[in-house]
Amino acid sequence: MGQKIKYQYSYFIHPFVIKENKYQKYLLKLLKNKNIRLRIFRKESDLRLYKYFLPKMQEFLFSSFGFSENKRKKLEELPNETRAAILAGYPCTIFEYDLPRDVHGKTDENCIFFKIRKLEIVCFNTGICFLLMKTNLDNIDEFFDVLNFNYRFRDIQKKDECIGTYQNIHLQMDTFSDISKLTDLIEDITGSKVESIKLDLDTERFLSYSYVCIDQQSWGMNSSFENVENNFIKFSNFLPADNSVDYEKDNNAVTFSKWKYAKLSVSKHGVTLFASDADMYNYTILPDEFEGVYLYTYLLNLYKKIYLKKINFEFTKTQDVTKGCRKFVDFTKRLWIQEVTDEEVGSWINLEIAKKIDIDRLYVDVKNQYDVMYKNMRVERNSKIMLFLVGILILTLIFNMLNYFNMF
Repeated sequence: MGQKIKYQYSYFIHPFVIKENKYQKYLLKLLKNKNIRLRIFRKESDLRLYKYFLPKMQEFLFSSFGFSENKRKKLEELPNETRAAILAGYPCTIFEYDLPRDVHGKTDENCIFFKIRKLEIVCFNTGICFLLMKTNLDNIDEFFDVLNFNYRFRDIQKKDECIGTYQNIHLQMDTFSDISKLTDLIEDITGSKVESIKLDLDTERFLSYSYVCIDQQSWGMNSSFENVENNFIKFSNFLPADNSVDYEKDNNAVTFSKWKYAKLSVSKHGVTLFASDADMYNYTILPDEFEGVYLYTYLLNLYKKIYLKKINFEFTKTQDVTKGCRKFVDFTKRLWIQEVTDEEVGSWINLEIAKKIDIDRLYVDVKNQYDVMYKNMRVERNSKIMLFLVGILILTLIFNMLNYFNMF
């Protein structure tokens, strides 16, 4: 008998890049879309998020926390063009796509049934953006369905893939009649892939951020983790249920003293949280924490990585060296040296994510390039100063010689 699940959801994340000089225009496009609304964060309704992030990170990610009620009302009343100009000045702006109806995947009894719960667009004023799509399976209690769904859905943008004819995963929705309508929406939101390709971003595969809570009969007081370890490894590596590769252990897995019967796994492909309902915390509080605060910790680290790639790319363009150097210094001051949270679990998660997606190595690589560029700029500047001084010296000599000859 297969392992049963109590609750699950999966976020599929698509990073994309807008040209910086077109960022304000892109915000205007979103503001004009009747299905898209600006998300305003309020201390009263988003208190957990407000408490989790330290002030500087909170200001960077959620500037609207600092809006007064009067400022919120005035912003809503302004023309879209003015709103776009104002929002472009904030480091991060978040939008929600209002799905008109209860959007769901509708199939026969032998197929996977799922819903799209949320679409969110997270925009940074550097042009780096993320499309987030929250899904969960309905009327499904078998763990192997979660494995197969996560494995297949992250590739729906690949032109040579056909989700509707593989492993009984189909998509028939009130809003999207088939998978092509969904991918059309994704393309409409994310736009041209040119800037993303420049930074070597995968434009066809989603990153995944997935939570599952299994029945305690599979893992709990009377059942050891070894009973589920093989499926945990498949889940954390986004593999299908029928994958037969033998893994000795998952080196990405992390556990915390505050968590019982829960394991976090981080890789370059995404983040997973595998839990058991043997502890009530794992299906009451932890699911909300995982998507309510830790998801934005993951996005923040993804942003850092992509922005470092962007600066690195600008260093390769001679005309943008000075601009790239300024951006690197600003990035170091505003983000790199700042703490994200003072909470123990959150700090560990932030550290593990940064480690697994290799941000530290990338930062060192960019810093080495910055050091070389900075030295070259200083040498060039010193050379110009020297030439200027030599020129003045020559002019002085000529002037003195002319004065000397005029004396005779």
